Amino acid sequence: MLSVENVNLHYGAAQALRNVSITAEMGKITCVLGRNGVGKSSLLRAISGQHPISAGAIGFNGAALAGMAPYRRAKEGIGYVPQGREIFPLLTVKENLETGYAPLKRGDRSIPEDVFNLFPVLRSMLGRRGGDLSGGQQQQLAIGRALVTRPRILVLDEPTEGIQPSIIKDIGRAIRYLRDSTGMAILLVEQYLDFCRELADHVYIMDRGAVVHEGAPETLDTSEARRHLTV
Repeated sequence: MLSVENVNLHYGAAQALRNVSITAEMGKITCVLGRNGVGKSSLLRAISGQHPISAGAIGFNGAALAGMAPYRRAKEGIGYVPQGREIFPLLTVKENLETGYAPLKRGDRSIPEDVFNLFPVLRSMLGRRGGDLSGGQQQQLAIGRALVTRPRILVLDEPTEGIQPSIIKDIGRAIRYLRDSTGMAILLVEQYLDFCRELADHVYIMDRGAVVHEGAPETLDTSEARRHLTV
């Protein structure tokens, strides 16, 4: 289980996270919702080690993560899919996937067949440069690259952003398959309410850097939840 306890995070004098506490259980999809600028991506940067926290604790399966370098967290089993995908545009699809080998032992350095079963288009584009792919194909590549690291938790930052509806459905099916077939934990940051409602086992809503609501997906239809999600 991933545990975030009373975490604060600052960018200089600006405070982005205020005593944030969430958990993401193995075999479940946990969704964090909120408007732009409320701290969702900062939370994932704290979990993945992209930005240090100011206070609080982050743990995964008994290991304390605070102060641990991002590559060490990858070795612990945290697979991170950043907002904007951040694939390497001049590397081929195959080379992009192979960058996921970094935290693996030499004998484990292969591309799992699940990557191509979930996203068949990647197999047909192995020799194509990442920058030549559509936005939806790049998102599939970014998720595939994270899966190459053999994660125990998959952390995704707005995977539906700028993606056509058909690929959003493919990504939703892939996330559901990974939860059900591997038992990994999935932590998903989103603004797309219907996507979270369909997938999530548990939801959190953030506003102004703090968690303001949590519960089952059905609670997203309450007036309190809607108040924090409407612009």
